[in-house]
Amino acid sequence: MRILLTNDDGIEAEGLRHLVNWAKTKGEVCVFAPKTQQSAKSHSIEIHQAYEVRRSDLFDGIEAYSVNSTPADCVRIALLGMKKKFDLAISGINRGPNLGGDIHYSGTVGACFEAAMSGVKALAVSAAFLSFDNAVKNLDRVFAEITARKMFDYADILNVNFPEEGDEILVTRMGPTIYSDEFEFLPDGSAKPGLVCLYGGTRNLELDTDATMTGHISITPLGCDLTNAAALEAIKRR
Repeated sequence: MRILLTNDDGIEAEGLRHLVNWAKTKGEVCVFAPKTQQSAKSHSIEIHQAYEVRRSDLFDGIEAYSVNSTPADCVRIALLGMKKKFDLAISGINRGPNLGGDIHYSGTVGACFEAAMSGVKALAVSAAFLSFDNAVKNLDRVFAEITARKMFDYADILNVNFPEEGDEILVTRMGPTIYSDEFEFLPDGSAKPGLVCLYGGTRNLELDTDATMTGHISITPLGCDLTNAAALEAIKRR
């Protein structure tokens, strides 16, 4: 199996090193990762100017490239620019969760959407803010569960979130947004955002937010089709 690895925390991030060490036991690995931190860049791409793509020797025996652009552009360079072929793309391991409505902002997940648009199944992997230990310990179990249940037969993208502690695996759907921005307006007229946690703890374990925040590993199937199917059918019936 040929595996494309990327992330949004940058090519020197600890989470990517853990992911490389795990993925190379599963197949042939190639890394295309951002040169610098790209969190919250979502599915954005650069279309106005050139950007640097440079071979990296950070990972012994692994073909790797540093890309001075977004996570989605890392995938685009690999698949569209260099015409490389992969069986699976994995993005992560992100420091901090990508849950609920915040998935829309995630560069980690944005890279997976780009891979899926090119026909490559994609796995987004996120850990707790404070430690990668639980993610590293349970990643093999989660991948075995995905394989055994043939989850990629039903979804192009799977979004996995590991809690700080806890190893029960739940298949979930997107929950509500768990963070918001509280803006501070500075004397020079600029605005400085600061994250505020909105999680209320409803304990609905069908939701990725509640499952992960209460110590469960969540796997959420995602897709590229943004059509509101229920609305489409309702409009057609009118």
